[in-house]
Amino acid sequence: MALINYASREINAKIVYYGPGLGGKTTNIKYIYTKLNPSIKGKLISLATELDRTLFFDFLPVDLGTIRGFKTRFHLYTVPGQVFYNASRKLILKGVDGIIFVADSQIERFDENIESLENMQDNLRTYNLSLDRIPFVIQYNKRDLPNITSVEELQKVLNPENKYPYFEAVATQGIGVFETLKEVCRHVLKALS
Repeated sequence: MALINYASREINAKIVYYGPGLGGKTTNIKYIYTKLNPSIKGKLISLATELDRTLFFDFLPVDLGTIRGFKTRFHLYTVPGQVFYNASRKLILKGVDGIIFVADSQIERFDENIESLENMQDNLRTYNLSLDRIPFVIQYNKRDLPNITSVEELQKVLNPENKYPYFEAVATQGIGVFETLKEVCRHVLKALS
């Protein structure tokens, strides 16, 4: 749920990058961070664990306008991919305003995508949330690799009703990264207004 700071006249919205470990969540957020103007972004914070890490930073886009005189500041988070860190994943989802699910397109990661999506839905239920009430966008990452599942096959299991927007991406090259972020931001702003 977005937090309103009346003193700075800002609405703070939380966007979480979810998905299997090593699927490209961190690559997405690092790419975005390097491309944003330093004057509109906060510090990139990394909470490292033994096998994974959680990244966080916030930014205030200048070109999205205002909602009733309030600017919107987006806070971007990644969750640790490994199931071992489920308590962290659940905690990071608390108060979420929008989710980007970064699916790994590699054939050998097919089942992990499904498990991660189911895990995310389980964690959302602990907060009485569902994807019907939260802006949700899927990113099919690593489309440049040779051993990938077709988007059609991924759609059948991750987005069978074609309810959610999706993008193909190569996060290491920045392809599809901002398109995915802009789409979820657009839906978050729509939900807030």
